[in-house]
Amino acid sequence: MTRPFCYAGSPAQIVFGNDSIGSVGAWIAKAGRKRALVLSTPHQKADAEELANKIGELACGVFSGAVMHTPVEVTEAAMKVVLDTAADCVVSLGGGSTTGLGKAIAYRNDIFQIVVPTTYAGSEVTPILGQTEGGRKTTVRDAKILPEIVIYDPSLTLGLPVAMSATSGLNAMAHALEGLYARDRNPISTLMALEGLRAFKLSLPKIVTSPNDTDARSDALYGAWLCGTVLGAVGMALHHKICHTLGGSFDTPHAETHAVMLPHTAAFNAAAAAAELSQAAAIFGGSIGGGLWDFSKQIGAPMSLKDFGMTEADLDRAASIAVENPYWNPRPIDTQSIRKLLQDAWEGRRPED
Repeated sequence: MTRPFCYAGSPAQIVFGNDSIGSVGAWIAKAGRKRALVLSTPHQKADAEELANKIGELACGVFSGAVMHTPVEVTEAAMKVVLDTAADCVVSLGGGSTTGLGKAIAYRNDIFQIVVPTTYAGSEVTPILGQTEGGRKTTVRDAKILPEIVIYDPSLTLGLPVAMSATSGLNAMAHALEGLYARDRNPISTLMALEGLRAFKLSLPKIVTSPNDTDARSDALYGAWLCGTVLGAVGMALHHKICHTLGGSFDTPHAETHAVMLPHTAAFNAAAAAAELSQAAAIFGGSIGGGLWDFSKQIGAPMSLKDFGMTEADLDRAASIAVENPYWNPRPIDTQSIRKLLQDAWEGRRPED
């Protein structure tokens, strides 16, 4: 019997294919926009400037100050540039940091967004913004946060370092996994989540051994779209709450934190959501927590929170913050159980379902 559900498809325009970055200018024009501000991190400033040159007269400048966790002060600096350049569109080139900045701007002024992802983060297809202020990361969901056009060009990911490919992929996989047991899940989100997990299960090991494998890169980017779309369609649970806590309050690296925590949060919910996770567990060898840990190790992902400079003394505070205003979760949470979960993740211990 199919359980009752509600489903609303994403209105975003998706463009997928090698060399599709060349169509950015055409999509700006098709949207009726005339002044596009290209966004990037400092590391990708040269790429952003090259894209602005390709866009030509439709580009009004480049802002290359995007950073992890979308600090409010960076958004405010970008907002000034948007005003000074009279931009009517932003083109976010890069990973989750740049996408987050574009979404933060749109949340404030509803500006038209085009995203050109260069990682597997998947946040470009969600109406969710995570931003940091005063050492705390909070999230907000709003229709105007969702980018209008996403241009997926697998060729842009060929230069993504192997280590970043692995952690970025695991970050996306976390979206799909939580979507499987989300309170508002539906048959379509479940199908997309499982397909996304399979895409990464096949593609990431190939990327590790053959970084220039264009088919594997394409499959991984396809998986990123699927997993991100799942996150955009359903609610988040314990995994994302903990990662937001660690990133916002301890400045741990975004994708790497998701990578370390995923096996542990999956194992934490394994019994409470056994039916919902059964097909995912089968993809990873029968044990969802242990299987994900083995997969992460296979592709060379970071395995412990201590690798990010967190101390054991930080874990008490992290557990306390994580249980404040908790997200819905299939298994009830309390400070003691979350403290134990964090201890296992800090030590890098293989979880047991």
